[in-house]
Amino acid sequence: MRGAERRSNLYFSNKPLRGNDTGIGERTLLTRGLINERLSNMNAVVLNGVHKSFGEVRAVSDLSVRVPAGSVYGFLGPNGAGKTTTIRMIMNIIRPDSGSIEIFGEHLVEQAKTRIGYMPEERGLYRKMTVRGVLAYFGEIKGVTGNDLSQRVSGWLERLDLANWADKKVEELSRGMHQKLQFAVTVINGPELLILDEPFSGLDPLNTDLLKDIILEMKEQGKTIIFSTHVMHEAEKLCDFILLINRGKAILDDKLAHIRSRQKSHTVCAELEGDTGFIENLPMVAAVKPDGNRLDINLVEDADPQQLLRSIVDRVRVQSFEIKVPSLHEIFVNLVEASDAKDS
Repeated sequence: MRGAERRSNLYFSNKPLRGNDTGIGERTLLTRGLINERLSNMNAVVLNGVHKSFGEVRAVSDLSVRVPAGSVYGFLGPNGAGKTTTIRMIMNIIRPDSGSIEIFGEHLVEQAKTRIGYMPEERGLYRKMTVRGVLAYFGEIKGVTGNDLSQRVSGWLERLDLANWADKKVEELSRGMHQKLQFAVTVINGPELLILDEPFSGLDPLNTDLLKDIILEMKEQGKTIIFSTHVMHEAEKLCDFILLINRGKAILDDKLAHIRSRQKSHTVCAELEGDTGFIENLPMVAAVKPDGNRLDINLVEDADPQQLLRSIVDRVRVQSFEIKVPSLHEIFVNLVEASDAKDS
């Protein structure tokens, strides 16, 4: 089985199996509605006024974030922005200089660690062990044992297309296979909170889509997923919320839908028939850029796209005319550039 055929085939609960449960093909007994009701007023992670410096370098500055339970939350930013430092503070690998961090309402992160699956940016698996052996070893460390462990190991190897490599040594895996095995190690015990640092690094498009599908399934199960990336289109497809960090500061923190709705577009995409040379001379037009059979028409500040349409409709045949919504990549670039200019 591959991809969509296996989407309903894994048992994501961190509770032990009982009775006739197989570990595969069983869903939680809670309906999605009950899950959403239970999670609606909960925060899985809360950061309040967190600061962290390394010598003279301020890595994170006055960062406050609330991650709702059951959401997919993207930590975005350029390289060196403070994403990994923030994640390591959440995991209590390093301590903040000031501020507080709560996980499931607990100030002591160690008490919640059994409920967290953490996939670090620097991968670390025992290279001389077999793939199955590594997965079973970490499962046992995380409290999964016996028949439950065997079923989960086999289920994840199958789900991630690693079953044919189960008895190979980790050192024989490609980078993408190693990445998938690291993900399986992260989720083997069915954690309630997943923290994934650059989870798609090294994956080809097919395996990227496979991990995305699994992440979305886990969200449906009521899991909370935090992941960091600097690849905007991955975040755009997955995230409910976006935290954009630059130079250790939060410059954007909101629902993705709200972020998009607040972005005013100054570009119209139009497919036109006829001589379009006159368009660049219209008073509301700043620039015209051909894009295949279409034109990207950039408008001056405060120009009305409807005014542009009225100005061209009698001179060319309009096949399509749409206001271009800025992509997350474009929003990211604009905000980071504005932040850099403000700090310089």
